[in-house]
Amino acid sequence: MDTNQLDVLGALGDPTRRRIFERLLSGPMAVHQIADGMPVTRPAVSQHLRVLMDAGLVSVRPDGTRRVYAVSTDGLGALRTWMEEFWGRALEAYRVASESAAKE
Repeated sequence: MDTNQLDVLGALGDPTRRRIFERLLSGPMAVHQIADGMPVTRPAVSQHLRVLMDAGLVSVRPDGTRRVYAVSTDGLGALRTWMEEFWGRALEAYRVASESAAKE
C-alpha cells in the first residue's frame, strides 16, 4: 500500500469527511452548501476539505469570491487500485485454502 492509498483510506476513515465526500458526489459545491445541515461549523468543514484535498479526493476552483469543491478522480483511482489488489490477494488466499482442504 503506497502513501496516497493510505492518505485516501485515512481521509475517508473519519465519518464527517465521508459525509462531506458523499455530498460532493452529487456535484460541485461551495463550503456553505456543504456545511448546510451538518453538525459542524463551516471552518470545521473547511478543515475536513483540506484533508480530502491532500488525499487527492477533492479538488477546488475559484468562482468569483467563493471556492467550489468537487470530487477528484485522482484519489478514487488510488482507492480503486488498492481495492483491486486487496481483492485479488483475498481470492488467491481463498483458492489456496480451498485446494488445500480438498487434498486433505
